[in-house]
Amino acid sequence: MGEKGHQTRSDHPPLSAAVLAGGKSERMGRDKAFLRLEPGGLMLLEIVLDRLRGVADDVLIVANDAQRHEGFGARVVPDALPGFGTLSGIHAALSAAAHEHCLIVACDMPLLSPAVLEYMAAQPRDYDVLIPQTPGVSRQGNSGQIYQTLHAIYSRQCAAPIAGQLAAGNRQVVAFFPQVNVQVLDRAELLALDPHERTFMNTNTPDALAAARELSRRNS
Repeated sequence: MGEKGHQTRSDHPPLSAAVLAGGKSERMGRDKAFLRLEPGGLMLLEIVLDRLRGVADDVLIVANDAQRHEGFGARVVPDALPGFGTLSGIHAALSAAAHEHCLIVACDMPLLSPAVLEYMAAQPRDYDVLIPQTPGVSRQGNSGQIYQTLHAIYSRQCAAPIAGQLAAGNRQVVAFFPQVNVQVLDRAELLALDPHERTFMNTNTPDALAAARELSRRNS
């Protein structure tokens, strides 16, 4: 497993991008994609799509309810295995992507950093997974470096091992990582672009949405 260093390049190869819009959030109580960062402002989904269009010429929405997600100027792709969570959504995105590599994010990330996304898109495409790691606590309660699996670029080479994990009933995103070439981004480079790492912020609770709203106002 390697670590990617800095490269300044704006003419990166074509890139697909997908936003996973899974539907109703248990903690939010409603579909996060259609919440608005500001009253009367853009929906979270619209903000995220705008960020993705800055680095990708092929933009997808992975969603179970295609009709609700039409009209946003992006192809809507159904999740073939909606009960399998994020891993199934990643597989759906890779299966439909027009290009070899696909940037995949969540629909509740309105503070995505254009600079960080451009930095990621500019890295040499010699990986199967290009992913940030940040300090945090895992779902098992262990402290350490956490993969930002919904702020990462995946290649089509990941589709087959992901399908194998899904067939085995495994929903853990990182389960297939030992089978592919995973490159971890240089955190120091990311911090130089986004010192507070707000690009990774999820608004999956009312409090988190309020915090993102306040941060957005400060930066406007």
